[in-house]
Amino acid sequence: MSTVIPRKRYTVTDYYRMVPAGIIHRDERVELLDGEVRVMSPIGSWHSGVVSRLQSMLAEALRRTAIITIQSPVRLGDYDEPEPDIAVLRPCDDFYTRSHPTPADVLLIIEVADTSLDYDRDEKLPRYAAAGVPEVWLVDIAAEAIEKFCELRDGIYQVQHVATGAEQVRPQLLPQFCVTAAELFA
Repeated sequence: MSTVIPRKRYTVTDYYRMVPAGIIHRDERVELLDGEVRVMSPIGSWHSGVVSRLQSMLAEALRRTAIITIQSPVRLGDYDEPEPDIAVLRPCDDFYTRSHPTPADVLLIIEVADTSLDYDRDEKLPRYAAAGVPEVWLVDIAAEAIEKFCELRDGIYQVQHVATGAEQVRPQLLPQFCVTAAELFA
């Protein structure tokens, strides 16, 4: 006979108490998904370079019409607070200093993946969809591709499109921004 061992799920409030309690070190790369503290992969140079290139391109195209955050928390609910590589957010006078952004604040989330593609696709993407994030891109470094997920219905992205080479990708809520995989991986 096997015994089922219950798991303890932590809330975002619990999660934030872990640093002062010494459970998590302030500089540890972790995020909260499904009430579990998840260790994030180290950031390699390709990953970092693609994130920086995207940030620069977004900043130029959006010119103060949105807030662009890099590896900062987005609170999806009581048990989920991932730190996407890039979140493009609605403007906010306090730049989200009083509280982390929520799905209602998000225009686009971009996850850049080299070693974390399965985790981003299988763990994070469904949570973004269930929480109501309107659009997510997975930038697949190995395939040199941009996977676009949009058109939410019942907590599931109805459209998935993979762009490679010189094919342009444009966010639905940010039509002034356009990018190709070729530009990202030049």
